[in-house]
Amino acid sequence: MMTSETSLEVQLQKVGLRFGEQWVFRNLSLTLPAGQWTCLLGGSGVGKTCLLQMMADLIDADRADIQGVITDQHGQSVSHKVAWMAQQDLLMPWLTVWQNILVGCRLRRHLIDILRRTPVVPPQKAALAQQLLKRVGLLDKKDMRPDQLSGGQRQRVALVRTLLEDQPIVLMDEPFAALDAITRLELQDLACELLQHRTVLLITHDPLEALRLGHEVYHLRGSPAQLTDAIALPDSPPRSLENQQLMQLQGVLLNRLRHEQEAYDHA
Repeated sequence: MMTSETSLEVQLQKVGLRFGEQWVFRNLSLTLPAGQWTCLLGGSGVGKTCLLQMMADLIDADRADIQGVITDQHGQSVSHKVAWMAQQDLLMPWLTVWQNILVGCRLRRHLIDILRRTPVVPPQKAALAQQLLKRVGLLDKKDMRPDQLSGGQRQRVALVRTLLEDQPIVLMDEPFAALDAITRLELQDLACELLQHRTVLLITHDPLEALRLGHEVYHLRGSPAQLTDAIALPDSPPRSLENQQLMQLQGVLLNRLRHEQEAYDHA
């Protein structure tokens, strides 16, 4: 379902971020393999979201000291090649489902298109939007407003909107955290299917979620924050909850996070 360029590898080389005298992270390097899910665990406030914001070029350089480079495998900037999916669905309450998923297309409409009176939404984009809404089971709700939908339905809308951005890199900041357990599993499976061949960086507090979805799982910890060695998973996501290796690794990650939290509480 991907129509943009081929999958991209993302290379973070000795990146650093400092606000005043406080380093969030420093000399941090990470490679996100092309077309794979990389999952990032870590305690609250360690800098996970800041890392995503750096990749999307969303940090005000006047307020922070930003170091290092973030490029694709061709040495090109990736900031204009990313789509973002947040924990909150960020749907505009006054717009319908259909209008919400196409809001990016409408906002980027060029003046020349307006002068030529071309359609606000290109026919091929509208066809893809309809196809995706059908795939996530919401085509019959395209004229509803967000307050008429459940939390899970709203996140499905957010997922469709993310896909319609048609970017090779997808940054996901705890997009399933507010959902109940069953809806979370369903959305994880759906995201894995629909985001095939994209390069995904997922932030999560949930070790099991990271292990179900990630090809590689990292733990960001410390101050300034650094990455642990990756846990590489052998088979393809989404992985079954009956996988015994997943349960063992979940225990390892939970212990790491617990000890990190205890150290933070006593700092």
